[in-house]
Amino acid sequence: MRKYVAEFIGTFTLVFFGCGAAVIAGKIGQPAGIGILGIAFAFGFALIAMAYGIGPISGCHINPAVSLGVFTAGRMGPKDLVGYIVSQLLGGIAGAAVLWAMARGAAGYTLAANGLGQNGWGPGYLGEYAVGSAAIFEFVATLIFLIVILGSTGKAAPTQLAGLAIGITLVVIHIVGINVTGVSVNPARSFGPALLVGGTALQQVWLFLVVPSVAGIVGGVLFRAKVLEQ
Repeated sequence: MRKYVAEFIGTFTLVFFGCGAAVIAGKIGQPAGIGILGIAFAFGFALIAMAYGIGPISGCHINPAVSLGVFTAGRMGPKDLVGYIVSQLLGGIAGAAVLWAMARGAAGYTLAANGLGQNGWGPGYLGEYAVGSAAIFEFVATLIFLIVILGSTGKAAPTQLAGLAIGITLVVIHIVGINVTGVSVNPARSFGPALLVGGTALQQVWLFLVVPSVAGIVGGVLFRAKVLEQ
C-alpha cells in the first residue's frame, strides 16, 4: 500500500501546485501574473520535488500514461498498474478539490469563470487551437515525455539525475503547449479539475484521457521492442 499512497500524494501535489499556479498566480497575459513560464516551472518543480520525495517508494509515476508506458515496457505487473492508476486518479481529484476549497475563498472567484486549471481547446480556451492541434500536441509531448522517463530510469542511465531530467522536460512541454491545451500529458492531472468544473471541461476530457494513454503505450512498446532500450 505504500506505493499507492505515495502515488496519491504525488499526484495530489502535482495538481494542487501546478494547477494552483495557473488559477491563483497565473493570470496569463496580465502584468501581475507569473505567466506561462511561471506555470511551466510550477509543474516541473512540483514533479522534481516528488521524484526525490516518493521516487524511492513508488518510482513517482503520478501519471496513468507513465504507468501504462512502464507496464508496456515490462517494468511493472498488472496488479500494480491498476493500483497506481486508481491512486493517481484519486490524487488528482483530491488535489483539485483542495485547490477549489482554497480558491473559492478569494473575492470574485467563481468556479465557472476562473476554473481549476482544466485542460481544453477551441473557441474561448487560451490560444483557441482546434481539436486536431490539441491531439497532435498531446500525443507528441506525452511520447517524448515517456521516452525521457523510461530512458533516464533505465539500467544504463545515471538514475540519480532522472528526476531533474524529467522535471525539466515537463517545464519545456508546458512552455510550448500551455496555449494549445493547457498541457495535460497526464490523464489524472486532467480528470480531477474537469470532474469538478464540469461543462465543457468534462465534455473535452476524453482527449486528455485517451491521447496521452495511447502515447504512453507507444513509448512503452519502443522500449519493450528494444528500439530504445540498451
